[in-house]
Amino acid sequence: MSKYDPSAVEPKWQQRWEEAGVYRVDLTKAKKPHYCLVMFPYPSGARLHVGHWFQYGPTDSYARFLKMRGHDVFFPMGFDAFGLPAENYAIKTGVPPAESTAENVRNMIEQFRRMGCMYDWSKSLNTSDPSYYRWTQWLFLQMFQHKLAYRKEAPVNFCPQCQTVLAREQCQDGTCERCETQVIQRPLTQWFWKIRDYADRLLDGLDGLDWPEKTKTMQRNWIGRSEGAVIKFEIRPFETPRQCHGEEITAKRRSSRTITGGAPQGDTSIEIFTTRPDTLFGVTYIVLAPEHPLVANITTKAQRKHIEAYVKEVKTKNELQRTDLAKEKTGVFTGSYALHPATGERIPIWIADYVLMTYGTGAVMAVPAHDERDWEFARKYKLPLQEVVSGGDITKAAFVADGITVNSDFLNSFPTPAAKKRITAWLEDEEKGREVTTYRLHDWLVSRQRYWGAPIPIVYDPDGHPHPIPEKHLPWLLPTDVEFKPTGESPLRHSKEFKERTENIFGKGWEPEYDTMDTFVCSSFYYLRFLAQQRDGFETGNRCHCPPYHDTLLIDPSIERKWLPIQTYIGGPEHACMHLIYARFVMMALKDFGIVSHEEPFKKLVHQGLITNKGAKMSKSKGNVVDPDPLVARYGSDVFRMYLMFMGPYTDGGDWSETGIKGIERFVQRIWGLVSSLSLVERARERGSENSAVLTALHKTIKRVTEDMEQLHFNTAISSLMEFLNVLEEQEHVSRETLKTFAILLAPLAPHLAEELWEQLQGGADRVMVRDSERSEESSRTITGCPSFIFHQPWPHYDPQLLVSRTMTIVVQVNGRVRANIDLPADFSKEEVIAAAKRQENVAKYLGNAKTKKEVYVPGKLVNFVL
Repeated sequence: MSKYDPSAVEPKWQQRWEEAGVYRVDLTKAKKPHYCLVMFPYPSGARLHVGHWFQYGPTDSYARFLKMRGHDVFFPMGFDAFGLPAENYAIKTGVPPAESTAENVRNMIEQFRRMGCMYDWSKSLNTSDPSYYRWTQWLFLQMFQHKLAYRKEAPVNFCPQCQTVLAREQCQDGTCERCETQVIQRPLTQWFWKIRDYADRLLDGLDGLDWPEKTKTMQRNWIGRSEGAVIKFEIRPFETPRQCHGEEITAKRRSSRTITGGAPQGDTSIEIFTTRPDTLFGVTYIVLAPEHPLVANITTKAQRKHIEAYVKEVKTKNELQRTDLAKEKTGVFTGSYALHPATGERIPIWIADYVLMTYGTGAVMAVPAHDERDWEFARKYKLPLQEVVSGGDITKAAFVADGITVNSDFLNSFPTPAAKKRITAWLEDEEKGREVTTYRLHDWLVSRQRYWGAPIPIVYDPDGHPHPIPEKHLPWLLPTDVEFKPTGESPLRHSKEFKERTENIFGKGWEPEYDTMDTFVCSSFYYLRFLAQQRDGFETGNRCHCPPYHDTLLIDPSIERKWLPIQTYIGGPEHACMHLIYARFVMMALKDFGIVSHEEPFKKLVHQGLITNKGAKMSKSKGNVVDPDPLVARYGSDVFRMYLMFMGPYTDGGDWSETGIKGIERFVQRIWGLVSSLSLVERARERGSENSAVLTALHKTIKRVTEDMEQLHFNTAISSLMEFLNVLEEQEHVSRETLKTFAILLAPLAPHLAEELWEQLQGGADRVMVRDSERSEESSRTITGCPSFIFHQPWPHYDPQLLVSRTMTIVVQVNGRVRANIDLPADFSKEEVIAAAKRQENVAKYLGNAKTKKEVYVPGKLVNFVL
């Protein structure tokens, strides 16, 4: 018997599948559409690593299962080719990103084909191809036209290593997600998209999505809707206060900035957002963010040097460092005071780094008796505490819970919820405040000072006013006469061709926008463009060309209505507050523009687990990836795929180890050996005459595998097939139909092996598989031809009546030693089982004429005669 040879079998079927177009889907004629999509990869490394295999291999198995269940499955693949990952790889290798990306894409396509994935490459895409980023630029123009895109100067997160601005989502722990460099703050003029305008819809839409609850919670927290009030505090010129208020705390001066101004001239005011307006009478001081625009104006001459030094220090810190609850609170008094809107008392105004300009209004009304950070700050600087909510001991800690209002004039005796409503109404009546809802979510910063990205389709007239580039000039091509290595400013600024092109089209003195777009813009709508791609072939020359099916439409409306929302979207949870929220925002905006009909792009979301290497996430930038190619070459694609799926639950992942892969290899060889050691003979045996234990095991296996595959529980589906294989190997006779059903169940998990088995198992309806030892020469025959692929076969159904075995196998013991195994009807009584056991020849021999002392019966399992 020959061993199964994946190096011969797998290329054979990969070629046949591709030549036959097995995975192509007619988007217009599909009757039962199921859009299954897995997040596409960055071609930021030479090849796919083990982590990629874990993401794409099992999801291909799920798509194959759906196809065999009768769905018209659309399962495309492309490449998220623009942005930092690909550009950093180009910098590392010294190869221009257009060349390195094209080469990496070719390598990855080769690996995907080796994996045996059911991708229709005629519908693939590459976000760095002009035919794609023409639509990225079109999307920007739509945002600009509908006043959702704007430009402003703002303090932004800047990575000194990558030399570019990062969105807040890309440095959540205070370091760059790509290189882990400490992020700093830098003022730059940037382009933003108004995602904050969609905050309520983004929040409310989560309720109807079949997503992991943890991911929905992450988005809710990231959007951070807060309801409260904005309160106005008047500022008046006052005499310089006591010198002790000017003490500067923990000054570590690393950068410089001069603050001009002095004591406030005339009347001005500070607007402060709070979620606890009921505590207004407990305000004992005000804190401004060091970046607050009023700081320069209200700082007194006596305090100016202290404020300047403190602002220098704060500029060296990122948001995470500033808001760390464990760090010591620091701040400086400005020298100015505000008037309490309800009591008229003077309240000192401080600046402190724990207050951020990006939250609320960049100012805090400090209520130290009822806020932990304010309490710590007040204790340190000996600022007063005023209890206004009863229920705690404010000398020991801030009391932050709801309670009964005290020391608050007309709010006294009201519980917190009622006090909030009463004080808000009073503020509005007095024109000193108003009810407000605010959000933690910031507008989306889409500008990047990097080369490898889609150029922003904006030009500036000689007076510096921005103008959209007409659609007829799209794609607005990325220039090539540029040094792609980062310098801290936009590389496109140094392109002679880019400037000349702009002046040739728009006139002398016009300049292009030199920034490129965030790569997350490219991926915010790619699921739509997959549905618009229609062509043959994939690669031409050194680039990946994907000419769009619709030159004038982002997507055909009828296709969009038919295929969206995506029924199954699979990818990592790390994208919860980036890609997943951006894509939802873009879909909502496109619906408002009348481009699409759906509000949400992803109906169901599944997160695969993470494959780590010695506990650390595999990352090409960290150099700790595991190359799967040698393992695939040694064991074959199916074995490697099944091993990854058998490691544990797909949503859990685990630490990489090769231990156990040989067990999967043995499983494959046993399957192959079972079929190869059995030959077809002419014998009128139907499946119904097969051992009832086999039928019961078969239908149980169909049920388990079906349910497991529906839930993406690949490891337990494989385990069920292993158990069923054990049953088959114990049989002398196994029908061909049973083996064909086994092959179909195996097909999504080991597609090449299953296809080869299917080809061998084709034959007449009355053929039966029997052991070689029972095969006669005249019954031997060769199997030729394969009328259809296994993936054209319908998924089997189980018979509920066959889930319960009609027979039972009883182990018969005499004095504890096994003397026989007998198969009996499952409904036999204890007396009938014992009588049948005694009739067994080998049992009767050991019983003899002796009288049994005890007859032990374990129902359905065992009889033991004790002599």
